[in-house]
Amino acid sequence: MRLTTKGRYAVTAMLDLALHARHDPVSLADISERQSISVSYLEQLFAKLRKSALVSSVRGPGGGYQLARDGATIFIAEIIDAVDESVDATRCGGQGDCQQGLTCLTHELWSDLSEQIHNFLSGISLQELMDRREVQAVALRQSEKQRQPQESETVMLN
Repeated sequence: MRLTTKGRYAVTAMLDLALHARHDPVSLADISERQSISVSYLEQLFAKLRKSALVSSVRGPGGGYQLARDGATIFIAEIIDAVDESVDATRCGGQGDCQQGLTCLTHELWSDLSEQIHNFLSGISLQELMDRREVQAVALRQSEKQRQPQESETVMLN
């Protein structure tokens, strides 16, 4: 059982956006820097998130992305679904052709588990994650690290 990088990165980027876009749009470069996800990969993810109406883009100077809805109404499963991910515990991708084109003995068990995980993620909103103390602590640490001048900038300032 695993969630791929695409789904993990999409959830991470959306949580970062939710935490930082309270007043102004957030650039993908800022998310990239805080979360160590390449800008080109974020562009691909955000194109899908925008198409699913989870984010909106703001053009021009100071532009970037904002949540299209309140964080309390965006659920983690929606984010994963938007980037064409599925949480699937079966070996056959849910197709039922586990053993040379036939369903294996435990196919229904793993299908049920996949459904339970999806239901679990459907019950967790971005706002709930934002409200978690440990998430706030990590976000603060990442923001402070981002504000610190880089070593090369420090040398130039001296």
